[in-house]
Amino acid sequence: MAKHRILVVDDEADIIELLQFNLEKEGYQVLTAMTGEAAVKAAQAKLPELIVLDLMLPGIDGMEVCRILKRDARTSAIPIIMLTAKTEDIDIVAGLELGAVDYVTKPFSPKVLIARIRAVFRRDSVIDGVDESAITIHELTINATRRIVMVGEDRVDLTASEFDILHFLASHPGWVYSRDRIITAVKGDDYPVTERSIDVQIVGLRRKLGSAGDLIETVRGVGYRFKE
Repeated sequence: MAKHRILVVDDEADIIELLQFNLEKEGYQVLTAMTGEAAVKAAQAKLPELIVLDLMLPGIDGMEVCRILKRDARTSAIPIIMLTAKTEDIDIVAGLELGAVDYVTKPFSPKVLIARIRAVFRRDSVIDGVDESAITIHELTINATRRIVMVGEDRVDLTASEFDILHFLASHPGWVYSRDRIITAVKGDDYPVTERSIDVQIVGLRRKLGSAGDLIETVRGVGYRFKE
């Protein structure tokens, strides 16, 4: 397998050592940082292909690190998996809204985290020679292979979760899906995200899509559907 470069950020030396051992055993190159400031510098200098980021850091916390990296054109596309002891919905949603693609709560299993990392790399990989047709509905175009969304001539920047929700709904126009079904479709079974987080993602999607936002319809008491 290609040796993807991963930056692991945590202020606990034991966790750094545990993750570095397990990730290197899987063939990944591992960079480490124990403070928010060091994480930003390492990400900007080394440009890892994925970051595992603890939220509870001394100095600049993980949320601020995420915010800084997503505002920097050099690092904005690097996927971030949050590693956190926080389990409140508001913290999880805030991290996802900042652009994190996933999260794992402490205490955690290294095997679970590695599975999440593999899933991110699978999702972001582009298979050579495959020409996947884009979905075009009215002025909205969704290219699943390149993960690009256009409204008319304008490109729309979406988080990974927003893109996955939009693509799922647009792939089944007219079908009504519950919030729980949407979570399962884009994140898998038993994924610890509440239905409320889907509402937050939909609000963000509609705002970013502008005139095309009306294509996502709320079905009161049931969930959401994409307009036929």
